[in-house]
Amino acid sequence: MNKIVTQKSENLVCPVSKAMNLVKGRWVFPIVHTLMSGTKRFKELERSVEGINTRMLVKELKNLEATGVVTRRCYATVPPTVEYSLTAKGLAIEPILNEIERWAVKHL
Repeated sequence: MNKIVTQKSENLVCPVSKAMNLVKGRWVFPIVHTLMSGTKRFKELERSVEGINTRMLVKELKNLEATGVVTRRCYATVPPTVEYSLTAKGLAIEPILNEIERWAVKHL
């Protein structure tokens, strides 16, 4: 019985709430915005996202990878090379970020 209630309540969740859960967090949009210009190595991301520390960047990248927004590619070099890029799902966020940026320039 509980499974039926859970499934019904999940279906009633607002799509906006689902989207906000996907992109929640202070650093998601700055990371995605940085990756919109193309694939970046970890250190490039760390330097590009102002104010983020290494631990938080690692955490956010893992979350973004788990949700299918970012893809991680690791190369067997010494030291290891790790690159991050947006997936199709991540690239679909670009128009939204552009609108937020336009709104911020106009109103903030």
